Amino acid sequence: MATKKKKKAARKPFSGEVPEVMDIKALAQYLGMGRSKIYGLIRQKKVPASRIGRQYRFSKALVDAWLRERLIMAPQDQQISLFQKPPAR
Repeated sequence: MATKKKKKAARKPFSGEVPEVMDIKALAQYLGMGRSKIYGLIRQKKVPASRIGRQYRFSKALVDAWLRERLIMAPQDQQISLFQKPPAR
């Protein structure tokens, strides 16, 4: 007898207002990541987290600042417009 594989549920984007203090589930939803990935970031001390007892909490303001610090951008002289015409040869 063949066993059916359980289909992973699609991650739902955050609907409504994002709370100022989030738990693991809310942060995973906010960032569009799995909870295990969030736990990995905590272990590596890469995401700002507070531990209260056995649970983690995340400040939206700190998470947003953390995200802004990690923006990847090309130097200004290397940025090109998507609609810029290529130079004539």
